[in-house]
Parts: sequence; structure tokens; C-alpha cells
Amino acid sequence: MNGIGTTGAPRPATVRLGRGGPAVGIQGLGCMGMSFAYGPTDISEARATLAHALDRGVTLFDTADVYGAGANEELLAPFLAAHRDDVVIATKFGISMDRRDPTRRTVRGDRTYVRSCIEGSLRRLNTDHVDLYYMHRRDPAVPIEETVGAMAELVTEGKVTHLGLSEVTAAEVRAAAAVHPIAAIQCEWSLFSRGVEDGVVPAARESGAALVPYSPLGRGFLAGLFRDAEEELHPADLRRILPRYTGEAARSNQALLSPLRHVARRHSATLGQIALAWVHHRATAHSLPVVPIPGTRRPQRVAENTAATRITLTPDDLCLLDPLAAQVVGARYPEMTTPS
Repeated sequence: MNGIGTTGAPRPATVRLGRGGPAVGIQGLGCMGMSFAYGPTDISEARATLAHALDRGVTLFDTADVYGAGANEELLAPFLAAHRDDVVIATKFGISMDRRDPTRRTVRGDRTYVRSCIEGSLRRLNTDHVDLYYMHRRDPAVPIEETVGAMAELVTEGKVTHLGLSEVTAAEVRAAAAVHPIAAIQCEWSLFSRGVEDGVVPAARESGAALVPYSPLGRGFLAGLFRDAEEELHPADLRRILPRYTGEAARSNQALLSPLRHVARRHSATLGQIALAWVHHRATAHSLPVVPIPGTRRPQRVAENTAATRITLTPDDLCLLDPLAAQVVGARYPEMTTPS
């Protein structure tokens, strides 16, 4: 099924990230996989994907300094230079990963590190400012007020325009917002991952921040792109170490796609379009801006994903889809170790 989705009530072409934050297309693009995590990539196709996304109304492009050890930011630089006034570039700091073992990482949030990271990102992106700068992960050894204070200095200096947080708790959202306005909270939010709804989402709403869900397609699993990561995906693909997508967990979770298939048939849509439409519906369900950033390396996937913004799910659809997260087997990530 190619799937173009069902046209519902018109939706705004743009939404604002936070109080006073940038206006962006209602769906963004996660660029990580163009350089990192999902095996070999075609750079020419990746660049074509960026251009196609902009043509489809996507204006929020998401990267991080850890993606390919800076390679992803460098990939985006020519595109950013050609369209600087038309796009919102988001990048992140805070994680250093062992390229030989992705389960080993360090997390830093001290002022010296924050300042060194922004200089590196500006150089690789070949720009004088970052539109949205995220703390990728919280450094437990550094008060979040100190990290956000250092980020706020970058705003004062014009190197960063808006601030964001990634994978934080509700208490951390509130503590950060007391230091400086937070435009966006990035988190994993999908039919399979709803842990943010009890605490983080209300805190974001109170603070005036938007939610930017990453992996809204369950890293491709919800789109039916693979059944067992360990058996089907490239040896260098990060998904092979994610517990819920391999072995018995993957087989159990595959059965959960049956309701998704049923709803997709109702709307003449693909599985991925329905999964994305559900994430877009979170904006209505929780009364706050929600801008998912599905990742892809292929222009045709951009066309499919953006078409999901035209799908309006019915109450019956939601009754079938909402219970899925509670039945998922396996953790989002393996246990991560931090080298001393």
C-alpha cells in the first residue's frame, strides 16, 4: 500500500515552538540516519531528501554533534547555507559515544564543555548561530541550572537563538525553565513509547514548551520496515542492540501491529502514516504544540511521512491504537555504561 492518507480538517502549515520560539512546519526531519546509526548511506540521496523535505513544508531539521562524530552537521552545512532564512536548524550537545561500542558513552553538561561544543557545531554547520540548541542528555554531576545557565549565555552572545532539552524529567523541565525560556522538549514519543505523558508533557505545557518527538515510527518498526533487527539489518545498524526490536521481544511486538494495519486499511494509508498521525494527534489530546521529527534518508519517505499530517484519526481508531504502548515488550535502550 503506497498510502496517501485521508484528508481531514485543514491543519496549520506551521506551529510555534514555545512562547516566542520559532515557527516551523508541523512535521520536522530527523537527520541522524543520514550519517550515523543505521548503516551505510548514500550522501547524494540524503541531500536530495533534505531538498525534498523543504519542498514539502518541512522547516525544522534536527541533528547533533554526536551523530557521526560531527559528520551529520557537516552534511547539513551546504543545505543550511543555501536556505539559511528558510529553515530552523536544531543541534545538540552533551553525549560523547565510543564509536567502537555505542553502549559506552560519556555525558557532560559543565559550562566549559557547553561552550566548546557550540563552537564546534557552528564551525561544522558553517553558520554564525544555531536556531535551537538542545541539551542532549542531562549530566547528573552538574546542576541543570548550571548547564542551562551556560546555554543562556550563548543566547545573549547571539550564538544560539532558542533553547531545548532532550530526555529530561518533569522536575528538570521546570528547573530549566526557571533559568531561561525553553522552546522545545525532545523525547521519544510514539505508539510504543508513551512514558512522557504523565510528567514531562504537563511540565512542558506549563512551561510553554513544545514537544518534539523523535523516533515517532519506532525506528521503522511501526512502519513495518523490518521484523527483527538482528536478523535483517546491517551489522553496523544501532537498532540491532535495542532490546524491543530483536528476538522474542520483536516477535511479541510484531503482533501489536495488527490494530495498526486495521486502521491503515480504513484510511488507505501506510502503517507509518497512521503511526505519525497518532503522534500528531497528541497535540490535540494534550493541548500543546507537537512537532514530530521522523528520520529518513529517502525522498519518497518524506512524501509518505508528510502526507500523514492530512490524516484525521477517529475515536474508534484511537481506541484500537492507544492501548498498544502498555503491551510493548523490551526496553527502549540497552543499559548504557559510562566510562570513568
